[in-house]
Amino acid sequence: MTQWGSQMKEYDLIVIGSGSGMNYVGSMMDADPNMKVAVIDKDDPGGICLTRGCIPSKMLLYPAELVRDIARSSKFGIYSEIESIDFKAVMDRMRSSISGDIENIRQGLSHGSRIDYYNEVAEFTSPYTLKVGGETINSKLIFLSTGSKPMIPSIKGLEDTGYLTSDSVIGMDELPKTLAIIGAGYIAAEYGHFFSAMGSKVTVIGRNPHFIPSEEPEISTLSKKMMSEYMDILTNQEVLEVSSIDGQKKVIAKDITSADEIEITADEILVATGRSSNSDILKPELAGIETDEHGWIKVNEHLETTSKNVWAFGDATGKYLFKHAGNHESSVVYYNAVLKRPAKPEYHAIPHAVFCYPEIAGMGMNEAQAIEKYGVENITMGFYRFHDTGKGIAMDLEDEFVKIILESDTDKILGAHMIGPHASILIHEIIPLMYTDKQTAAPIMHAMDIHPSMSEVIKRAFYSRMPVSEYHVVLQSLGLEKLE
Repeated sequence: MTQWGSQMKEYDLIVIGSGSGMNYVGSMMDADPNMKVAVIDKDDPGGICLTRGCIPSKMLLYPAELVRDIARSSKFGIYSEIESIDFKAVMDRMRSSISGDIENIRQGLSHGSRIDYYNEVAEFTSPYTLKVGGETINSKLIFLSTGSKPMIPSIKGLEDTGYLTSDSVIGMDELPKTLAIIGAGYIAAEYGHFFSAMGSKVTVIGRNPHFIPSEEPEISTLSKKMMSEYMDILTNQEVLEVSSIDGQKKVIAKDITSADEIEITADEILVATGRSSNSDILKPELAGIETDEHGWIKVNEHLETTSKNVWAFGDATGKYLFKHAGNHESSVVYYNAVLKRPAKPEYHAIPHAVFCYPEIAGMGMNEAQAIEKYGVENITMGFYRFHDTGKGIAMDLEDEFVKIILESDTDKILGAHMIGPHASILIHEIIPLMYTDKQTAAPIMHAMDIHPSMSEVIKRAFYSRMPVSEYHVVLQSLGLEKLE
């Protein structure tokens, strides 16, 4: 039951962040007709995914996919030409779509009879107590779903020269003729695909020797090879300095191995070096909430912070920066904090996708992790190329492939990784199996696939199994064994 004091507002629940943190608030309020909730978000409501993350970026990437498909049409005797691309129209369509959703959420929060919505920065002043705007508020139950922010590296001249991030890029109206992207991970791959498809000359500059380094090395190699057809990808480069010159922006980078320096000149710079914690603005230390050396909020196996009944999930903990992971964690917190039924998050098979061209998807262990845990002699690799299926031949595909990692004796699926058309869809054939008791490959191997269909590449990868050593011989034959 809420009590109102003259100096402090007390709530039954405070939620900081209006994305995944709101997933179960409605259910909680339905169960308790007297419940009073404070929702705090310094940005537009709806969370990062809706406002400047996965939703707007995917709305931009679909037009880019159409451009790439049209460019391939001549392979099939269809000779077409794109007359023009209205970049502003592409951007406006995206902004119009998300702005409607944002406004609906804003209206819902602003007019809820038992919700106080604070579009303000919040900071702790003591345990369970926050200052937000001109108010001081308190609750014994707090959800921290504070999201993350773009990580900005310390590069000489970068702040003075100016740059874009994945947050600010969605506000653009004019297409830069040339674009330098600092970073070579997921964000760089997706926005490099988008801007190059729209007509920009794109140069990606990555510090890691691998392109999209969190992927399997052979996927990194093939992705770099195929995406280099429409943009320049420079890896193993450390950016030393950024400056303005004659109305453009100059990037000086050094090869980490050879120490050779290069210069890239572009109209705009996009910094895509990952995400970082924004928990510092909360002053969590004043609430007894510990963070790690990178500022991510520490939680126990039930997602409770070091302050009892203060729970953190989603990007706030820095574990898995995916919306679907945040949604899963929100259900775990609901079970623990509200239903009082102990629950732990399940991370063994979190899927992900990179919506570049071709698409990339993966889940579970990578090869190195599986070998470390099970031993190389107990691992079997499944491998099949899209090109070696009827549908793949029809689509004139090349070296795109599916890789499966299994425990040899049990056929337990340990991981799956793929690069090819619709990888983000195909991975869903495997995801449910990894949430069964035995995680066995049997259902896929014994089920019937439509022939010819894209899904056959999945089944054939499970049937085309081999020892790890043999698998690497296959990679060598395809030129995928080495990164450079």
